[in-house]
Amino acid sequence: MPGETESATLHERAETDIRDHWPALALCLVGGFMTVLDISIVNVALPSIRSGLGASADDLQWVLSGYALAFGLVLVPAGRLGDAHGRRLMFLIGLAAFTVTSALAGVATGAAWLIGARFAQGLASGTLSPQVAGLIQQLYRDAARGRAFGLLGAAIGVSTAVGPLLGGLLIAAGGTTDGWRWVFFVNVPIGLLALPAARRLLPGPGEADEDDAHDVPRALDPVGVSLLGGAVVLLLVPLVEAQQWSGWQKWLLVPGAVALLIAFTAWERRRRDPAVNLTLFARRSFSLGTTLALCYFAGFTAVFFIFTLYLQNGLGRSALIAGLAITPFAVGSAIAAAVGGRLVERAGRTLVAYGLAAVAAGFGGTLVAAHTVHGPGVGWTTAAPLLLAGTGSGLVIAPNQTITLSEVPVREASTAAGVLQTAQRIGSAIGVAVVGLVFFTALPGGGTSAASGSSRGGSASAATWSTAFERGLTVILVLVGLSLLVALADVFGQRRLTRGQSSTGGATEKE
Repeated sequence: MPGETESATLHERAETDIRDHWPALALCLVGGFMTVLDISIVNVALPSIRSGLGASADDLQWVLSGYALAFGLVLVPAGRLGDAHGRRLMFLIGLAAFTVTSALAGVATGAAWLIGARFAQGLASGTLSPQVAGLIQQLYRDAARGRAFGLLGAAIGVSTAVGPLLGGLLIAAGGTTDGWRWVFFVNVPIGLLALPAARRLLPGPGEADEDDAHDVPRALDPVGVSLLGGAVVLLLVPLVEAQQWSGWQKWLLVPGAVALLIAFTAWERRRRDPAVNLTLFARRSFSLGTTLALCYFAGFTAVFFIFTLYLQNGLGRSALIAGLAITPFAVGSAIAAAVGGRLVERAGRTLVAYGLAAVAAGFGGTLVAAHTVHGPGVGWTTAAPLLLAGTGSGLVIAPNQTITLSEVPVREASTAAGVLQTAQRIGSAIGVAVVGLVFFTALPGGGTSAASGSSRGGSASAATWSTAFERGLTVILVLVGLSLLVALADVFGQRRLTRGQSSTGGATEKE
């Protein structure tokens, strides 16, 4: 059959492209692995940091918040610099800085030192991350690009799975007082091995793609970058500090963020060479994909936050047990991401919609399991539904990234990836803030210090903690359902567009 022959040819071409650029892709996967590992591994280390440094609840919150704020702040300008001056150069700068700041975090002698190192680590991670997606855009096309993003999704899934588990093992081996240091030191040997390899193997500007060699923007647009950076910070601060900053005054920063975004938009429209080309949002694939990412990250990332608190602070389980309990989600995500990378070229956003439906079903099953079993056995009863949710997630994140960036010119790839990842970070902050509010409200005294490992809220019974977890999961299901509606709107909208083009004799657009 001609169709089957063509499909086989495309399959073989994609496999050849992956093999030809495999060394460079492997380094991109290492970069993606490291940045996500440092998020998932630190969450389980908070009680050990509190014990080892005598850190307060506010200190521990800033260990997490400082990284998140710095990461979100530099994604777009770092992507812009990569597009303008070379993604390999910015990858090397980000990787070197991440390695050094990880070592500085590991040797911290006080909470202030650790918070500063974590902020610097977030800047380094935010510099590195958009270069990974930009390099994949530069290296690959069509089906091969989808597979490369699928492998990146698998690497991120593995790091999500390994992070809590490895963190628990390192803390168990190093002891409660100093085990947390190895959570940061683990990045150092990876970075030292990857740096010389990256310098040799990653492509420079135009080396892997002809389109990337022309019309490369050179100006950084400091005004646009400052306006956008200020807007991101003003939006993220009240979200990431929602539990620690009491009072309503923090929400006054949000109108300020909106005002800066309006000013940013007006400024960018006037520039010939803007920091972010706003015509990106005229592309249906990019605008809908970014919206979907924001909604989905607001949902699923909060699961790890509240489940870890439930197990460690509510049930008194160890960091290792907490890590094992969320491993099924990460394992399912890693496996499905690699499969999704192979299917996305044919299935399009429909694949993402099926993945979101599976996530909703898995979290629904997790809700039922948590309601049925209170106490230490909850980790076993939630394993199967979390595996289903993770499998669905693997069909969402990497395929959605592939589709979202599919129409972006290679010369703007890192900037577009920075915008997409900024939406993901904002979504995560929104989700943790909203879900955390619902979760802590169900605990005695609001349980606000439970997030950072203190005993406040610890007097609650297992049933009370279970109720808090169930309420948080309910909000998460609503947020995942919202992202599913966005995906379905794209699927059915694309079908109507295709039918309209067919009826007028126009060229059909691939779904």
